[in-house]
Amino acid sequence: MRANRLLGASLVETNLVKIEHLEAANDRLLDLISSGNYRKSSVLAILAYELQVVQEMDVLHHVMDELGVGIVDLRSYEVPEDLRASTDLNSCWATWTVPFDHEEGVYFVATAYYLSPAVRTYWEKQLGGPVVWYCSNQEIIADYMEKLEASRAPSAVAPIK
Repeated sequence: MRANRLLGASLVETNLVKIEHLEAANDRLLDLISSGNYRKSSVLAILAYELQVVQEMDVLHHVMDELGVGIVDLRSYEVPEDLRASTDLNSCWATWTVPFDHEEGVYFVATAYYLSPAVRTYWEKQLGGPVVWYCSNQEIIADYMEKLEASRAPSAVAPIK
């Protein structure tokens, strides 16, 4: 909830959405959360795809142009083994953020929620090392998380002996 609230506030502050649109999105978000639909509990998705008051790409362009954050496409990125086992998927879904690489103590993290200071603070604390931030859209983040989940699932086929 905090990640969504602070993202919404940033979107209003940067004039990407109007306060009345954010209020409508927050009402819808509460409905989704109360129904237990956590994976769709995203104020950004509601604003962009249900209410259609902002384009997700406009948010990404703002983050890139105004804040100097790079963009990453994780669709063909292989999940490193150490992150495959250690990443908290519930936190990823809640924050629309994924650590996607780790080199020499530095974490590389992609997020659709860069404008939420709560998300950045959470992951910087969680990872306990320097973080290089990238932005990405929610579809790419979701695909990556689903690939990560699938890599953890026990094989449906019994091993051949």
